Amino acid sequence: MWRPPQLCRFHLALLQGRPKPWPSPTAFFRRNLGAPPARWPSRPQALWKKALSATVLGVPLLFGARYLTAEPQERRRMRLVVDGVGRFSRSLRVGLQISLDYWWCTNVVLRGVEENSPGYLEVMSACHQRAADALVAGAISNGGLYVKLGQGLCSFNHLLPPEYIKTLRVLEDRALTQGFREVDELFLEDFRAPPHELFQEFDYQPIAAASLAQVHRARLHDGTVVAVKVQYIDLRDRFEGDIYTLELLLQLVELMHPSFGFSWVLQDLKGTLAQELDFENEGRNAERCARELQHFRYVVVPRVHWDVSSKRVLTAEFCEGCKVNDVEAIKTMGLAVRDIAEKLIKAFAEQIFYTGFVHSDPHPGNVLVRKGPDGKGQLVLLDHGLYQFLDEKDRSALCQLWRAIILRDEAAMKAHAAALGVQDYFLFSEVLMQRPVRLRQLWRSRLLSREEAAYMRDMAREHFEEVMAVLKALPRPMLLVLRNLNTVRAINTALGAPVDRYFLMAKSAVRGWSRLAGTTCQNVYGASLLRHIRVIWESLKFEVALRLETLSMRITALLVRVLVHLGLVPKTKALYEFLET
Repeated sequence: MWRPPQLCRFHLALLQGRPKPWPSPTAFFRRNLGAPPARWPSRPQALWKKALSATVLGVPLLFGARYLTAEPQERRRMRLVVDGVGRFSRSLRVGLQISLDYWWCTNVVLRGVEENSPGYLEVMSACHQRAADALVAGAISNGGLYVKLGQGLCSFNHLLPPEYIKTLRVLEDRALTQGFREVDELFLEDFRAPPHELFQEFDYQPIAAASLAQVHRARLHDGTVVAVKVQYIDLRDRFEGDIYTLELLLQLVELMHPSFGFSWVLQDLKGTLAQELDFENEGRNAERCARELQHFRYVVVPRVHWDVSSKRVLTAEFCEGCKVNDVEAIKTMGLAVRDIAEKLIKAFAEQIFYTGFVHSDPHPGNVLVRKGPDGKGQLVLLDHGLYQFLDEKDRSALCQLWRAIILRDEAAMKAHAAALGVQDYFLFSEVLMQRPVRLRQLWRSRLLSREEAAYMRDMAREHFEEVMAVLKALPRPMLLVLRNLNTVRAINTALGAPVDRYFLMAKSAVRGWSRLAGTTCQNVYGASLLRHIRVIWESLKFEVALRLETLSMRITALLVRVLVHLGLVPKTKALYEFLET
């Protein structure tokens, strides 16, 4: 009879202590995925949890599969959807960061600190700098319209703190750049050929990067050196999304600060901004500008090469020069700063007061200075994408209003401001001139004094709602005309205000109004001669009226000084201020 072998206790303990072998795959899955034991009753999973799990896992998989099978343009649009969320979040974060920083400084850090004391100014200066740095970083990261809005803020250097102006100035010629692959992709989409086939030479390293495009130096097959402006490849696709984001952010700001409402401005201007994305339209604007200013020999508009241009690529004559606000570079070329300032003001005054076709983005990066063949300074006007047309009726009213402000003709100021739709003519005059306007007092300097600059900042802060009402009442094209005026004023200030901008523009306004009025006599024999005589006569009347007004004020001041010297009139503070002005 067979008996199982007997093991000693020692060997039996060794066998029982050995690890159990891994089960077979069949046994493993049967044990782990099979039905649970009866003693552990199953709990059914909620339907919403199953749907959520399927969504979390399925959507990314479907999106990834769609992305891998999509065409390059479709892939770009899909990336923009994701990037748009990031741009919105970044913009919202920057806005909240700046708002909280200002609130913390004014309500906590500076609580009880006397306003305008050294400590107060130091804390606020640091706060301004942090806000400006955050704005620049956000604008450069977001690109496109955000950079353009930052450039627009630079022209308000008389209202914004200096920390903003100094920091935001980098946006005039700095933005995100695109790599050579994006450039090649855009050329293939627009021309069905890469750049090296269209040009003899093409430098992929951009020489400038702006808000909407970057500029490359290239050489045509005939040897002509050209500047090739290449739009950022995703800009058209993201334009609507960026406009919507900015509208939403402005509405949120308006909800938090009801008096700070700018959403209507974006609503009115988004059509004009959309035109800036069409480089063929920009080329036509450049050619029209060249025709209308051709009598100014010192104005240069680069010639467009249409055979290598499209709606997203603009090829034009390459023109070298320095920025119009670079005083040292202008002097190094042996040119007079005063001459450059005078030519700049006259050229844009001609557009505003006579032609009505106004360059609305003349920041220093878009106006270059070079020495012409005659050894005198020339202005090279670039970036003709953003233009505004001011009709003849509004031009005529604006011409006469400017003349009335210079001569302090209150009745005429009121009448011509009303012709532009504005009732508060005095406030509008200060907004237009960007300096205090005091009746019966001419300006004693081409530059704003500290008191005048402080007055303008206080006016903008304390009468903000009234200023917004004036802007809303104006014809919509006037908004971009005001931007032109502000930008040219800022450039003249950066040059040291070597000329009297207000007086020069008044003379241009008088000539412009005279020519506009003379167009009604075109069917009359000798109309050209009559128009020329009328221009000379109106200009002479303005010069005489201004000189007489100046002479009258000087004689009055002299008589008052004599009376004070003889002791017949007490010298009060008000009288002292009158004599000073």
